[in-house]
Amino acid sequence: MTDCRPAALLLVAFVAAGCASSGAVPKPFPGASTPGAQPTEPAPGIADASPSLEPGALALASALELRGVPYRNGGSDPSGFDCSGLVQWVFAQNGHALPREVREQFLVGREVDADEVRPGDLLFFDTSSRGASHVGIALDSETFVHAPRSNGVVRVERYTSSYWSRRYLGARRVE
Repeated sequence: MTDCRPAALLLVAFVAAGCASSGAVPKPFPGASTPGAQPTEPAPGIADASPSLEPGALALASALELRGVPYRNGGSDPSGFDCSGLVQWVFAQNGHALPREVREQFLVGREVDADEVRPGDLLFFDTSSRGASHVGIALDSETFVHAPRSNGVVRVERYTSSYWSRRYLGARRVE
């Protein structure tokens, strides 16, 4: 009789390797750090995040931890985000419920002048139709974190670039 144990062990190794390399990011447990997120340096002014900070600053810190998470149309968890799903999720993780759709998020909080944007403010853009169709979170007066369709991951980008500045609609502060 032939010993089947080496073949069985090899089969188990292949199955385990296949599962481990899927790239799937599980949903986090409440209060747990987000698995699969890229390590980040603290954002300017965000390093000492505490409950005394504004909701947007706390959400920004959470969003920065999600850099590299893939874009997924309709995505609203760390397995993949679209722009409004990212914003809704990071605010919810910090105790603030926001609507799911960009157009509804555009009505939340108070309007902020472009020269008064600060970390954590929501930035809105018209990318595909009349009105707000894309949202991100301001990192500073030139950059924001968002989940764009192109390049397929949550990332930081300049909203002062020619592409984004032509499409800028306004900013809102969640209080």
